[in-house]
This record gives sequence, C-alpha cells and structure tokens, in this order.
Amino acid sequence: MSGATPRTQSEPGHSRRVPLSVLELVPRSQGMTAAEALRESTELARTVDRLGYKRLWVAEHHNTEGFLSSATSLALAHFAHHTERIRLGSGGVMLPNHSTLMVAEYYGTLRELYGDRFDLGLGRAPGTDPMTAAALARRTGQLDTFAQDVLALWEYLGEPRPGAKVRALPGEGTKIPLWILGSSTGGAQVAALLGLPYAFASHFAPQQMREALHVYRERFRPDAETAQVSRPTVMAGINVLVAPTQDEAEYLFTTTQQMVARVHTGRTGPLDPPVEDITSVVSAEVLTMTADFYRFRAVGTPEQVVARLESFAAEYDLDELIVTTYTYDPALRRRSFELLAEAWGTPGTR
Repeated sequence: MSGATPRTQSEPGHSRRVPLSVLELVPRSQGMTAAEALRESTELARTVDRLGYKRLWVAEHHNTEGFLSSATSLALAHFAHHTERIRLGSGGVMLPNHSTLMVAEYYGTLRELYGDRFDLGLGRAPGTDPMTAAALARRTGQLDTFAQDVLALWEYLGEPRPGAKVRALPGEGTKIPLWILGSSTGGAQVAALLGLPYAFASHFAPQQMREALHVYRERFRPDAETAQVSRPTVMAGINVLVAPTQDEAEYLFTTTQQMVARVHTGRTGPLDPPVEDITSVVSAEVLTMTADFYRFRAVGTPEQVVARLESFAAEYDLDELIVTTYTYDPALRRRSFELLAEAWGTPGTR
C-alpha cells in the first residue's frame, strides 16, 4: 500500500483536520557550516517525530549553498537512525538524475535496515539550474520517459519476476510506496494513469494546482496494475510559519521572502536573518514578481495558521498537507512546528 491514509471525520463541532507532514531541504543559514546544518535538520527530525507528524520528506536539490539535501537517501538513513515512528521519504527523487535500478537498491536497502517507514516520491525536474542539470542528467525528464522510469521502479520493487536478468537486491519484494510529485498537469497524468497518490508542489509552484488536481481526479485509474490507492489521493505543500504573535511571524517570514528573491535574481546563498522592513533589502519590483511563489502560505499565530490550513485543505479537498518552514534561527523553526502540532492536535500532542 502507499502509506496514504484515508481521510477521517473529526469530532462533532470541529473542522476536519487532515494529517500534517513536513518537507525538509536541510537549510543552511548565514555563518552556518554544512555539518551544523545537517545537525539542525537531525534535531528537527527528532522533534517532528516526537510531535506526531505523519511524514518527513527530503527534497533533492543540487548546487545550492542554502539547501544541503542533495544526497537524499543518505539524509533519510541518518534521520531513520534518530527517529522512531515517523514515515520518511523522498520529496522527491528527481528521476532524470538517477538510474532507476540504483534508486530501487538505495531505498530497498533503507527498507531492510529500518523497516516499513519509507515512501518514494518521484519527480521529473532536475532540482537545480540548467548547467548543474547537464552535469547530473542521464535522461531528459520528458513525460513518456518519466512514466517508463516509474514503471521500472514499480517492477524492481515488486514481487520477483520469473526470468528477470536484472534485479534490485535489496529492493525486490519491498513494495515501497510510490508517490508522483508534480507542479503541472504532466505529473498528474502519470499519477492518474498508474493509480498512484499525487503530491502537488503548491508551496512554490501554485499556478496550475486546480487544473492538475482536476486532471488527476478525472483520469485516475484504480484498476491499473500499478495502482497503490483505491481512489485519488492528494497531498499538497504550503509555506508555514507559526509564532506567538502575528507581528513576529511576519518578521520571521522575511527570511523566506529574501530566500525567494535570491533564487529569482540568481543570487543564491545561505538563509538571511529576518528584517523589520523587507523593502529595505528586496526591491518592490522583485517582491511583486516573487509573491506568487508563496501564494499558499499560513503565517501567524497558531490559531490563524490552523484556520488557514483548514481552509486550504477544504478548498482543494486534500487528503494530507505537507508544510515547509524556513527561519534563520533553527530553534525558531522547531518552535514553529511545536506550536503548529499543539494547535492542530497531532498524535504526539494528544
């Protein structure tokens, strides 16, 4: 099965609250070493595990000083060693960069070492700039090639195939749940055709969300041989920052705004400290051009953020939310997840 959980109704008089998960990119702040960033991400993994978040997914990114999540499977192995119950996964593995056999072997090894706690989220973008993509690429990421790669992974991780000359060992028979990631209708078509759960990258590419979810739900094939869920199952990303006051939350969120501005203007680097006036460090023109990047956000007090998340989940009929949070101070990032978990009522806070 996919590790996807059907929606459940909350108690009478309360809004339905879907499961919450966490997307991690191993962020590094100004002045922080790579080793320190990895240690802080490990501490976050321990925290969200204790709090009862459902999943912790690591997103593959390359050649960026601000995010150190390039070796996704290695990071997941480390997090697995330091957590107990949370599901861990790729959010995702960018298939154009990898041999499908090696992906099956890496995640099969994780499954054998740490048990049935892993998801394999699959994307077709390179997760980097064009020059680095050229250094990494072994495939183009075209839709038909991507679908073939997903099918190959399903076969490698499935039951042993009689007469197969190439096998994933470890990996064979583990049936690690597959998710399709996407920010357009392309990934939605693949997920629907193969009967797989779908994760939409609305936290940074919200433009085609409504159209993509419509395509996925309309074309979903529960009878596909590869199907892992019986109905369309959707998780979507959203930017979150929770603080005791609205003013503090907005102040801390200026780190995210600076990060997005850096990406947009090609000046990538570690996360910047928050500022009282964002226009003092980012021009109004750039702020306008980048605002759509974090259109889906929930920034404020615990009560305000919960209301926004409930509205977002209801508007798009979501089965799960995966939240991403950036702060210059890692301790305040952990605090944000703690405040959200308590207000949401995750299993670890009940």
